[in-house]
Amino acid sequence: MSKKIVVVYFSGYGHTQRMAESVAQGAGASLLAVDQEGNLPEGGWEQLAAADAIVFGAPTYMGSVPWQYKKFIDASSKAWYHQQWKNKLAAGFTNSASMNGDKLSTLHYLFTLAMQHSMIWVGTGLMPSNSKAATRNDVNYVASFSGAMASTPSDASVDEMLPGDLETARLFGARVAEVAAKFTA
Repeated sequence: MSKKIVVVYFSGYGHTQRMAESVAQGAGASLLAVDQEGNLPEGGWEQLAAADAIVFGAPTYMGSVPWQYKKFIDASSKAWYHQQWKNKLAAGFTNSASMNGDKLSTLHYLFTLAMQHSMIWVGTGLMPSNSKAATRNDVNYVASFSGAMASTPSDASVDEMLPGDLETARLFGARVAEVAAKFTA
């Protein structure tokens, strides 16, 4: 039986959207975009309530999520109050221009959101590419365990995103689907 997985994301310049598409491809998930005003489309909250797993995705701006995603997160307090996401699986991903860029702060923010909603967090399940033979285009070169991370130079187009980062996102999505198949009723 297929599990309902939703990737809810915000993308300012298209890079995080491309990453979200890779996560969704790996997970067999549907995409739900937070718009430029921080709102979900019609039926978005219902889609999240019906999901078995929610994957949160946002770029890292100034060490955290952008205001549009924060607005969505703050609006989730109604779902929190009614514990609509309790015991759902949760996971997260982010992208920023710098190799570090404080992406872990963004993932911690998303993790804290999931914990407040009584969700169960899924990490990447990927080994890092951290040997001398590793190249920047290898899977999990950024070496994140708590969620998928990508680094895209500030002057790179969406089409210039590295295939290794997108494959990391796809494998991360597959991991979420694998865990969902094992642990959700």
